[in-house]
Amino acid sequence: MVRKIRAKLVLELRAQGLSVRAIAAGQGISRNSIATVLEAADQAGITWDDIAEQSENDVYALLFPGRGEHTSVYAQPDWDTVHKELARVGVTLKLLHSEYLDEHAGAGKAVMSYDRFCRIYNKYVLQSGTASRVGHKAGQTVEVDWAGPTMGLLDPATGRTAKVYLFVACLPFSRYAFVEPTLDMRQNTWLQAHVAMFNFFGGSVPRIVCDNLKTGVIGRPREGEIVLNDAYREMAAHYSAAVLPTRIRAPKDKASAREHGRARGDLGHRGAAESNLHHVGGAGRGHHYSGRGV
Repeated sequence: MVRKIRAKLVLELRAQGLSVRAIAAGQGISRNSIATVLEAADQAGITWDDIAEQSENDVYALLFPGRGEHTSVYAQPDWDTVHKELARVGVTLKLLHSEYLDEHAGAGKAVMSYDRFCRIYNKYVLQSGTASRVGHKAGQTVEVDWAGPTMGLLDPATGRTAKVYLFVACLPFSRYAFVEPTLDMRQNTWLQAHVAMFNFFGGSVPRIVCDNLKTGVIGRPREGEIVLNDAYREMAAHYSAAVLPTRIRAPKDKASAREHGRARGDLGHRGAAESNLHHVGGAGRGHHYSGRGV
């Protein structure tokens, strides 16, 4: 079964003389899916020349009419226009969502929340094969996570060592990072670390990209949908931000936070505290290592 496979790309590569095996190996697409695309194209008599000027979505709809379509109760913007507008200086998804509300809410139509608006735009980017213009703008996204490696906190009076967890946040455009050590990974600690993060950065961002951890995300009832717990949703709303958990098995969605988490965890206890105590930079890279949590 083909589920929004990049059918146009498959036909283009076949026109270039690549075999099914070569396409699968080079693009990470299953051979069954590729065979399904080629079979549908051959049955319809469609060649690369017929669809060279069409978009990925149009080619998919041509080969598999009606597949994957569903009717939404929400008014839909022109996503091609949204994508083009994001290329303009000063235009953000938050601004485009406000314009979307002005256009459709006034007409009495059901409108999407900002979180849903962002998720569907991300889905449009994935399905169309275009490059997202959101992740390349400064001050638009912060990536947050618990770092994989833990550290130890030695109590000199008792000689006991407590495990220390690292909350890591990173602005991916500049790689400016914030790290907060904590003694647990409970929900209140997670939220307090976000507050400390925003205080350090001196403001908020439109998008918080987090992992699918239980302190923030309750579950995923179906593909493309997420359920945030009330506390995390209310905290994000207070900072006028949308929470966008990463896609399952897509570590690149939060690569910056993971990279800084590994870097902080690999440092020795003394080295981490001293080398990253409080560096404030301009547009370049910087780190903050706070001792508030411990």
